[in-house]
Amino acid sequence: MDKHLVAVGKYEKPLESVRNVIDLCGGMERFKPGNKVFIKPNIVFWSTVVEFPKYGVITTSRIIHDVVAILKENGVDDITIGEGSVTPDPRDSSAQSAHAYESLGYNELIKRYGIKTMNVFDRPFKKVDLGDEIELKFNQDVFDADLIVDLPVMKTHSQTAVSLGIKNLKGLIDIPSRRACHNADPERNLHFWVSHLADKMPPIFTLIDGIYTAEYGPSFDGRMHRSNLLVASNNIYAADKVGALLLGHEPQDVPHLAHYGMRHSRPLDLSDVKIVGEAIEDHAKFHESFFPYTDDDEMPAAWDRRGYRGISYRKYDLTMCTYCANINGAVISAIMDAWKGEPWDDVEVLTGKRMLADPKKKHTILLGKCMVKANKDNPNIQHMIPVKSCPPKKDQIIKAFHEAGIAINPDIINNSEMLPGHFMRFYKDRPEFEPEHFKIE
Repeated sequence: MDKHLVAVGKYEKPLESVRNVIDLCGGMERFKPGNKVFIKPNIVFWSTVVEFPKYGVITTSRIIHDVVAILKENGVDDITIGEGSVTPDPRDSSAQSAHAYESLGYNELIKRYGIKTMNVFDRPFKKVDLGDEIELKFNQDVFDADLIVDLPVMKTHSQTAVSLGIKNLKGLIDIPSRRACHNADPERNLHFWVSHLADKMPPIFTLIDGIYTAEYGPSFDGRMHRSNLLVASNNIYAADKVGALLLGHEPQDVPHLAHYGMRHSRPLDLSDVKIVGEAIEDHAKFHESFFPYTDDDEMPAAWDRRGYRGISYRKYDLTMCTYCANINGAVISAIMDAWKGEPWDDVEVLTGKRMLADPKKKHTILLGKCMVKANKDNPNIQHMIPVKSCPPKKDQIIKAFHEAGIAINPDIINNSEMLPGHFMRFYKDRPEFEPEHFKIE
């Protein structure tokens, strides 16, 4: 069996460390003069109003710079960086993308190296048949490239267990396609759809940025670590298996990797992989994926420990898309702020696309258009409180909870864009977390 080279290295010096792992795995063979290269970072979240923790959330600008510099050294002049970050309001996409690229120093790369940047939502999409009766619309520019340089962050994910090379490609599809991935089919679910994302792509070189790693990912509310790890390979599946192991997760326990391996007749162990550089066992550290909930998944475990009663906020499932996830944290924070020690009146909050109401609950808040659609004819609901908008509108959320007898503070919901800033306190005055890694000067 031919083995796929995967380089594992430590990030110790600018340029040198990245060049080392690219060399070790044979990546330089892909960096050919005259090639058109599309770089896909991970900018899963961005805020234009508040500073938030980027560690383990967003690909470091340090890695972006090093990769661009090495491509230029190898005679590659046509380089585009593109991403499709989801915003609470799709109309803000272009402004948010421009703010992110400026803040992360990509505009300096334009001046220094003549690269291009794009917000994929500003560009055309093309429908791609991925087989298995799956069609998704991908950014057209990706298919005009000779090579994709995939630069995911090494992190876990609250729905897909890990988010690495394959999962990072989800940022190249349009919004309807992303919603389609979060469907209610128990078999052909998010894991199944994500496992197809790389199948029709041009050649991909994957370099996983593990300068910082995150558990309880993929966003700013996780727990971040300074790990100084790099994983590089010409084979995205091999890179993801190694990345998963470094995060402490066996590939067979990552459903989208299991789907990929079965469909491509690839083993889930490392029998088809040759590791060069650092040994996995010297650096593997278990990173939690899923936020803890009670055994019956009725509420966050922390709520149960604090004695919350009269409220059910079931564990999110695979059908919750990014739009609802964006407001979910603020809603949970508002409920926590509203708790004064007295039980509420049997209120349940349902999210996603397939949760069904509990007939024993007195009040059922249906959070979002998809949840309303799933339960609109449900005879088991004693008091239906629908939030019909997509994404859920702030004023409707506030009204719904007040109608259910939960006096959430409107300011928390109305100023939800400020929430990410509160997580900065966990990293303040800790020298291992360096903001300079997200700047190019």
